[in-house]
Order: sequence, then C-alpha cells, then structure tokens
Amino acid sequence: MNIGQEVLELLREEITELQYNRYIKQLTYDIKKSTSDMAIFYAPNALVLNWIKNKYTEKIAHLFEIKSGNKVNVKIALKNSTSLKGKKPKNEQKPQHSLLNPSHTFDNFMVGGSNQFAYAAVKSVSESAGEVYNPLFIYGGVGLGKTHLMQSAGNVFQNQGKIVIYTSVEQFLNDFIRHVRNKTMPSFQEKYRKCDVLLIDDVQFLSNKEGIQEEFFHTFEALKGAGKQIILTADKHPKKIGGLEKRLQSRFEWGLVADIQPPELETKIAIIKKKCEINKVKLTNDIINYIATVIESNVREIEGILSKLHAYSQLMHIDIDLAFTKNVLRDQLQENRANLTLDTITNSVAKDLNIKPTEIRSKGRSKNLVYARRISIYLCRELTPNTMPQLAQYFGMKDHTAISHTIKKINELMKNDEDFRVKIEELTNKITSVS
Repeated sequence: MNIGQEVLELLREEITELQYNRYIKQLTYDIKKSTSDMAIFYAPNALVLNWIKNKYTEKIAHLFEIKSGNKVNVKIALKNSTSLKGKKPKNEQKPQHSLLNPSHTFDNFMVGGSNQFAYAAVKSVSESAGEVYNPLFIYGGVGLGKTHLMQSAGNVFQNQGKIVIYTSVEQFLNDFIRHVRNKTMPSFQEKYRKCDVLLIDDVQFLSNKEGIQEEFFHTFEALKGAGKQIILTADKHPKKIGGLEKRLQSRFEWGLVADIQPPELETKIAIIKKKCEINKVKLTNDIINYIATVIESNVREIEGILSKLHAYSQLMHIDIDLAFTKNVLRDQLQENRANLTLDTITNSVAKDLNIKPTEIRSKGRSKNLVYARRISIYLCRELTPNTMPQLAQYFGMKDHTAISHTIKKINELMKNDEDFRVKIEELTNKITSVS
C-alpha cells in the first residue's frame, strides 16, 4: 500500500462509510508524479472532484503531514485531464502556507448584514498586514464563514509572496507534540515564529491545555513583536472561552474582535444561488427559497445539500423539482429538528414579537397576544411531532378543535398575505437555526 492509499485509509476512520464509498474510495493516487511536497490524486468525474476539493483537501494534506512529516500540497484532477501530464512541480512552486484552500476568496464570499463587519475587517487587514487590527479575532457559530474569510486573506498574502501558515489549534497541538517527542522544538519554533502571517482556527480548543497555551503565548508574542499579522477564529468571544489564561485572553482582544451572526434569509438565498452557479446545479427559485427557509444557520451545509440533490438527480435520472427536494431532504430536516421543543419555539416567537412567553400561553385576548399565540401554535405543529391534543394542553385550550381552527386560520393568512408568509418563513428559519 502506497502512502496515498494509507492517507485515504486514515481519512476513512474520520468520515462516514457512505461518504468514503461514494467519494473518497474513487480517488486514485499518482505515485509516479507525486513528490515529497506534492500529492496528486485523480477523480473519475467533476462531481467527485468538486466535493472532495471543497470538503477534504485540507484534511488530506494534514494527514499527509502526520504520516510523512512533510508539508504537502494536494492536487486533485480529473482522471483524463492532461493538465498535470509531463509537468513536474518546480522548486519555486513549493507552498509557503499550510492547507490554504485556493477556492476561498473574497470574491466568492457572500456579504450580508450578518457578516458585513467581519468581512470589512478581514478585507482591511488583507490590504495592510500587521498594520491594523492585529490580532484580528473572528468568532461565530459553526459553518458561518469564519474559515472562508480567514483563508481569503491568507490567499491574498500568499499571492503577495508572504510566508503564510494556516492551521487549526488541533493541528498546532499535534505538531507541537510530535516535535516534543522528536526533541526538535527549535524547528517547531522556527516554523511558527518566522512566518509573515499566522492564521489559527478554533482557538477555543486551547481551553485547559496549559502546555500548549504557554507555547502559543510565546509564539504570539514573537510574531506580534515583529509586526507580523495574526488572525484567529473561535466559536465564541475571547471573554467567554473558559480555561483560557488571562494573558492570552487579553492579547486576543488587543486588536479587533469581530463576530459573524447566522445569515438572514436574503443572504442565504444569495449564498445558495452562488453555490449553484459554482457547482453548476440548476434550481428554480421556489426550491432555492425552500432550502433557505428550512436549512440551519450552518452555511457549510448548503454545499452538502446541493451535492446530495445533484447526485440523487444524476443517479436516479430525475429532474430536481420542489417535491423531489423535499423528499431528498426529509431525513436530514427531521434530524435537524429532533431537538426542538414547544418551549424553544414559544420562547423564540415571544422574543421576536417582544412578548413574554407566559403571556402567549395565558388566556389574554389582546390583538398582539392572539397573533403571537396563533403563530406559536402553527410553528409548534409544523416543527414538532406533538399532536393537536398535546398542543391544546400546552397552550391551555379546551381541546384539539381550537388548535385545528388556529392552524386553518394561519394557512389562510399565509395564502393571502405575502408579508405574513415571509414572516412565518423567517421565524421558521430562526427557530431551526437555534436547534
């Protein structure tokens, strides 16, 4: 078994069997053209190529580094492509970065109200490394675009000829442990402290790791003192990362802290349209709107959904319409909403409409309360498996007929009032994002 196959076997342990068999298993490693710093794989078609390129190129490169100790640039081409034939990687083409994804650029990052501040901050840093907002700390939930933004700046810096290192805290830790074992810490320190730009993902995983925090602190100090740019990401504000040394927390806040919020409906629609364009997937507006309404806030999930729809369509020779889309995504949506409770939905509606949750479940008959109660009942029925009698008991109503009447009333309003229908879709989107 060659090193390429060994790496794919390592990856197999970290993904589902379905993903491995459908995509990874189809890769062919070119042992003749691959070198110590470049690994070349061939994919049988564009779908497999794009899926792996977008999702697992970085991970494959990281596994190569673990396996061989060398930094490797992973190239994936179509099986019959001639682009790599007869070409040997030149010395000057050795990567000056770690695991940067060239497809992450500012041009294909969709900007909206939820991420505009973070986008502007990263863009500004990319135009003047080490001069403004150093360090730049970006935080937000999973899949909202933190890594995309960070790597967009990294790609700009790389094109300027700067030495860029992109890594996650997990990879930084693994690298640290390997050099400690091999008694090669000077090499580790030389690598991370002599770069021009350091990009670190998921710094929340530094939590309660005293040894690596100590090393990270000195790396941070060396780079900052030399005027080198540092960009960090995490899932929460530095102040809210437990188990983090105070001196690190304060340094993370030295420059600028910018957050990314879950995208609003309009931004999600724009993201889906852009992804469709990139992946050459044709969807009608009603399908795009449906996906944007039901998808969680994790934007990264969009890529998987589009790949899934495209694959099902190709394999089953079926055109993608709304009914087909709903059927394909049914299990996924049920899983996403499995943790939704009546309290979660009622609290979300109350917060959005500026009403107390207890008032929604009260006997109050004011116009605002009736409006909020009807919406809560409708969403509880749509988003949870609770029966009408169970909902009647929860909302303090006489019996299930009152629930049925409310749902009919909401359906009529949605049919006749476009603004109301959009409001229901937005609330659905917010609630399922929270779940």
